Amino acid sequence: MVRSLWTGASGMIGQQANIDTISNNLANVNTTGFKRMRADFEDLLYQTVKTAGTPATEDTVVPVGVQMGHGVKLADTQRNFGQGSPQNTEVPTDMAIIGDGFFRIQLYDGSYGYTRNGAFEVDSDGRMVTSNGYWLLPDIIMPEHFLPQTINVSQDGRVSVMVPEIDPEEPIQVGQLELYRFPNPVGLSAIGDNLFKISQASGDPIPGRPGYDGMGKIYHKFLEMSNVSVVREMVDLIVAQRAYEFNSKTIQTSDNMLGTATQLKR
Repeated sequence: MVRSLWTGASGMIGQQANIDTISNNLANVNTTGFKRMRADFEDLLYQTVKTAGTPATEDTVVPVGVQMGHGVKLADTQRNFGQGSPQNTEVPTDMAIIGDGFFRIQLYDGSYGYTRNGAFEVDSDGRMVTSNGYWLLPDIIMPEHFLPQTINVSQDGRVSVMVPEIDPEEPIQVGQLELYRFPNPVGLSAIGDNLFKISQASGDPIPGRPGYDGMGKIYHKFLEMSNVSVVREMVDLIVAQRAYEFNSKTIQTSDNMLGTATQLKR
């Protein structure tokens, strides 16, 4: 009887974590480059009351044992790195990765972050940076007197711009983008600001030129939107809510049974 109380409680705790994950997905439905997460669960330890294969007689054994479960626990929150829909923005510093790969970002402490968010800007020094001022690597630095609306990025990552003082007719190349992929991208650690960091599970980054060796292509003046499906998340939310209610019902039923047991003698 008491076991069912704790088993139901573990189910409620697990479904609360599931709803927390779904709510984070829905909150980031319009976050550029966001990848949806999924809560995975696994069952807890089992109490073996009778072991299968125990001798029943001299010639027979028990074919099926008796095991009592103790509920569920959260195993992991796995991120889905499926492709998000590209959206045309007409902003000359916007870029979307169609395919595999991440942009490399240098953080303030000198370490590296990786992102699928291609919403970049040009700072006062002409350097291409994120909205938080982190540097895009390799460095893309615009020359003086460049024309911002003439920034162009090819699918293989070549960045060029028009500078009338240097050549009034032909654009000049100012940099070459690189992308980075990982043996196990779901092992990356999210640190916020649309950034990930490497971990022991993700493996070391593999650099490459966009469009080559399995890397994705760069689509200029596009942004990759979140891969969250609102309809799917709402269905998952309904299922999680009902599962939460079912587990609470087992606790209520166990409590009623305990109440019945205490009233047997009056």
